[in-house]
Amino acid sequence: MTTLLLAALISISSIQTQAASNVNHTDPEKDKILLYILRNILTRSHFVVKDMNDDFSEYVFTEFIDGLDPNKRYFTQKDIKDFEKYKYDIDNQLLNEDISFYNLVYGRFTSKIKNAKSYYKDLLEKPFNFKKKETIDVNYEQSSFAKNENQLKDYWRKQLKLSTLIRIEGELEKQKRNASKKENFKVQKFENLEKNARLEVLKNMDELYVRIEELEHEDWFSTFLNSVVGAFDPHTTYMAPTIKERFDQDMSGKLEGIGARLQKKGIYTHIFKLVSGGPAWKQGDLEAGDIILEVAQGDKEPLDIVGMRLDDAIKFIKGKKGTEVRLTVKKKIDGSIKIISIIRDVVELEETFVKSSIVEKNGKKYGLIDLPKFYIDFDEQNYRDSAKDMEKEIERLKSEGVAGLVIDLRNNGGGSLKTAIEISGLFINEGPVVQIKYRGENPIIKNDTDKKIQWDGAIVVLVNEFSASASEIFAAAMQDYKRAIIIGGNQTYGKGTVQSVLPINRFTKYDKDLGALKMTIQKFYRINGGSTQIEGVYSDIAIPSRYSYMKFGERDLEGALVWDKVKQADYIQTKSYENFSDVIENSKKRIASDSKFKLINEYAKWLKKNQENTSYSLNYKLFTTQSLAQEKDAEKFKSVFDYESNLKFASPKYEVSLIKKDTILANKRLEWHKKLSKDVYVSEALNVLSELKLKPLDKLAKN
Repeated sequence: MTTLLLAALISISSIQTQAASNVNHTDPEKDKILLYILRNILTRSHFVVKDMNDDFSEYVFTEFIDGLDPNKRYFTQKDIKDFEKYKYDIDNQLLNEDISFYNLVYGRFTSKIKNAKSYYKDLLEKPFNFKKKETIDVNYEQSSFAKNENQLKDYWRKQLKLSTLIRIEGELEKQKRNASKKENFKVQKFENLEKNARLEVLKNMDELYVRIEELEHEDWFSTFLNSVVGAFDPHTTYMAPTIKERFDQDMSGKLEGIGARLQKKGIYTHIFKLVSGGPAWKQGDLEAGDIILEVAQGDKEPLDIVGMRLDDAIKFIKGKKGTEVRLTVKKKIDGSIKIISIIRDVVELEETFVKSSIVEKNGKKYGLIDLPKFYIDFDEQNYRDSAKDMEKEIERLKSEGVAGLVIDLRNNGGGSLKTAIEISGLFINEGPVVQIKYRGENPIIKNDTDKKIQWDGAIVVLVNEFSASASEIFAAAMQDYKRAIIIGGNQTYGKGTVQSVLPINRFTKYDKDLGALKMTIQKFYRINGGSTQIEGVYSDIAIPSRYSYMKFGERDLEGALVWDKVKQADYIQTKSYENFSDVIENSKKRIASDSKFKLINEYAKWLKKNQENTSYSLNYKLFTTQSLAQEKDAEKFKSVFDYESNLKFASPKYEVSLIKKDTILANKRLEWHKKLSKDVYVSEALNVLSELKLKPLDKLAKN
C-alpha cells in the first residue's frame, strides 16, 4: 500500500468517526457520508490528480442525466435548463456533501416516470401508421432532448413504433419459415400481426416499469455516485452493497449455464467476459460488451430483461444442461439486434487453464499453447498457477521435439501481474519485464531474476483486440526484447491501469454497509518506457479482423487515462533470430495478397458502415427494403470465416492417456483441435513460426 493511500485511510477514518457519531443514520446522512469518503479517497489516492472544478462538474452533470435518461425518454429541454443552474456548481456541492443537484434531478425523474406510463399506454392503444414516410435515429447520444412535452410524446411514439415494426418483421420471417415447411399453413393478416406486436410491446413496457418501480433510492444514488467517481477514469466505479454482492457474477464454476460473466450497467445487462471453453464461447456469436435485451427458453416467448436486477436476469439465463436459451442481444460491434441460440452445458473452470496442442507443418513439429488468462488463486488449497502450468506445458512439448511455439493470448483479458512476469521469465535470461507506477512516485521496475530459460526456441505470440492488461505486459516484453513476433489485430486493447477494490466501511465506524469503491491506483509501463495504456501493443504483423475499423478498446472509452512514458529500463534485446525482419515482411505480403484476408477486411469495413448507420425508416415497405438490402449484403460475407488449413492438431503424449479414460475431455479436445484447423489466424501464425531461423549459439554469445 502506498503512503498516500495509507494517509488517506488514517485521515478519513479519524474524521469520519466523529461524523458518524453525529448522524441519525437516515438515508440522507448515509448519502453525505458516502460522498465525503469517496471524495477523500479519490482526491488523495486515485492514480491521477483530478481538480474538482467546472470541467469536473460539467462531466458529472452530463453523465448523471444520461445515466437516468439514455434514450431521451423523460427530460425535455426545459428540464435541462432547470438543472443547468447547478451545471458548474456540482464540484462545490460535493465539497460540502451537498446533494441538491441529485435531489432536483432525481425528483424530476421520478415524476417523469409516472408520466411515461400514460404515454406508452395511450400510444399503444391504436395501430401505427406504417405508410407514413418518417425515420428514427437510434444514436441517442447524439440526439437532443425534446423541446417540449409534445415532442417528447413523439419521441416515445417513434421508439414504440420501431419496437412494433421489429416484432412484425420477426413474426413475418417465422411465418415464411413455417409456410415453407407445412402445407396449407395459414398466414396471418398484417393487421393481426400489427395488433399482436403492439400487445407484446405493451406487455414488455409494463414489465419494465414494474421493475423500475422496484428499484430503490440506493440504486439511483449509485448512478449519481458513479457519475462522480467515473470522472476520474472509466475503470473507477462505486458498487452499492447489493451490486457488490452481484459484482462479476460468474455463470461458470459448478453451475449449468452459458459460460458468461455478466455485469450490470445502468438498466442494461452486459456481457463482461466469456468463459473459455464454455457454451457461449463455443457457439461463437456472443462477445464481451454485448447487451442482453431479452431471454427466451427454447421456442417460448422472449422475456424483456431491461431494467431487471442482475441476479434475477441470471436466473433466466442459467438452466439445465442440454436446454436451449435464446438471447436477443444488441451487438457492441455494430449496434445491430441479433438473436443468439445457445445450448446450456456444465461450465468447467478447467477450460480456463493452460492447454497445448501439437501440429506438424513442413515435416516439423510445432506447439501451440493456449493461455486464456493469467491465473493464480491463493485462497484455494493446491491452487493452480499459470506460470507453473506454463513451465510444465513447455517441458512436455520440448520432450516431443517441437521446433517452435505459438502462444495464443487472444481474448485473454489479463489477471495476475506476478504470473505475467514469471511467464515472461521463461523466455529470457534475466532482466526487467514491466514497470509499475503509483501516483506521484517513481516507477518500480519488476524483474525476472531467474537466469533459467525454459524455452530458447522460436516464438510467435498471437493476440487480438481483446488481449488486455497482463497479456499486454507479456506481449510487450517479448516485443521489446525482440524475443517473439507479435501477430494479430492492429493493436491490443490498451488497458494499462490497475484497480483495487476497497470496502468503504474500512474508512469509517458507520454501522451500515456502504459498499465498495473500485479505484485505479497504478499504471503499467513497458521496459522501453511507453505505457500500455491506450496504445496497448501494436502487432509486428497486423492481420485484418472484424474489429479493424471499429471504435473498440481503451482508446474509445470516454475519460480514459492518457498514454505517457517514463524512463526506459536497462535491458538488452536478445536478437535471437537471423531473419526477424524478413519473416515479418513475407507475412505482410502474404496477408495483403490473400483473398480470405481481403474478404475479412471488406467485412470489417461493412461492419463499420453499419455501426455508423443509426437511422431507420418507420415506413413498413422502406423498412423491409432496408432489411432485405442488409441481408443481401450480409450474404456476401456468409463464408467470411469459413476456412480449412488441412493441418492436423493433436494432444501432447501426456494427455493421450488422460483422454482414453475421460470421454468428456476427449470430446473437448476434439472440438478444440477442429477449431484450430479452421482458424485462419493460427494458420498464418504457424507460417511465420515455420520461417523463423534462430541465430547459431556462437553468434548469440557475441551479441
